[in-house]
Amino acid sequence: MKVAVVILNWNGRDLLEKFLPSVVKFSAEATVYVADNASTDDSISFIYENFPTVKIIQNKVNGGYAKGYNDALKNLSEDIFVLLNSDVEVTENWLQPIISEFEKDASVVAAQPKILDYKNREYFEYAGAAGGFIDKYGYPYCRGRIFNTLEKDHGQYNDTAEIFWASGACLFVKTDAFWQAGGLDEDYFAHQEEIDLCWRLQAKGGKILYVGTSQVYHVGGATLAALNPQKTFYNFRNSLLNLLKNAGGAQAFSAIFVRMVLDAVAAFQFLFQGKPKHFLAVIKAHFSFYFLVPKFLKKRRRNASKMKYFKIKSIVFQHFIMKKEPFQ
Repeated sequence: MKVAVVILNWNGRDLLEKFLPSVVKFSAEATVYVADNASTDDSISFIYENFPTVKIIQNKVNGGYAKGYNDALKNLSEDIFVLLNSDVEVTENWLQPIISEFEKDASVVAAQPKILDYKNREYFEYAGAAGGFIDKYGYPYCRGRIFNTLEKDHGQYNDTAEIFWASGACLFVKTDAFWQAGGLDEDYFAHQEEIDLCWRLQAKGGKILYVGTSQVYHVGGATLAALNPQKTFYNFRNSLLNLLKNAGGAQAFSAIFVRMVLDAVAAFQFLFQGKPKHFLAVIKAHFSFYFLVPKFLKKRRRNASKMKYFKIKSIVFQHFIMKKEPFQ
């Protein structure tokens, strides 16, 4: 199978200098692309001068993660896309274990490797860890990461397992399935659009895998830091959009109501912690959600599925009330 490793870049010259060498070195079986989201730094000239084998795709605008990738991928013909963040260090033989899973099982449409923390390399990294799930109320969690609690990697997830969502930090997706599902939803801009995509892929009968024999290291927050209120805005808003768009039946609306109540609790917690910008980000997220409701109700008619999307009813209850930390 032909593979395209596509790195989305926006003013990330320093990240490319640091992380692109590992991608070029360990991706001989793939074509490596950098899709530039209208950068104003010297990213493009740096690639031309230092990485002649890397192909460059120049997007006309910075449309965020979703539009950036949709625009970049539409003219590529490889069998598998690997959507790779610019702050990821890959390792030797990182591609083949996952490609083998696509070749063995035609129902596999997306996958991710083991994602470890670049700065604290014995621990899993927040954005994906060992494969993602969501609870009934749309809260994402991972094998190896529950909210901000990260597990140490001691081989407990060296397996291959079916998951609900694969991380957008290093997302392998079958090209045909990607376009048949409609690509990434550009209304998300950034954050949790991979959860929406994986939900739609599964609604069409596809399977999402985690492959623990492939390993990468992710910095995380290099584009939008964890403490940035804008990240809070996207995460809270896009979780609600995921439920409205994809969860079938009346359960979607009851789940949204409960989630909004929990969001209010979280917002006031931010306020009491002396984080007024994050409090406002949650409020803005809800107003943005209200604005998008009519548009997403139309999408719901096309995408909502009665498939069961959660294994745990409330990860908030399990983690914060029952004090359960490791995924297992």
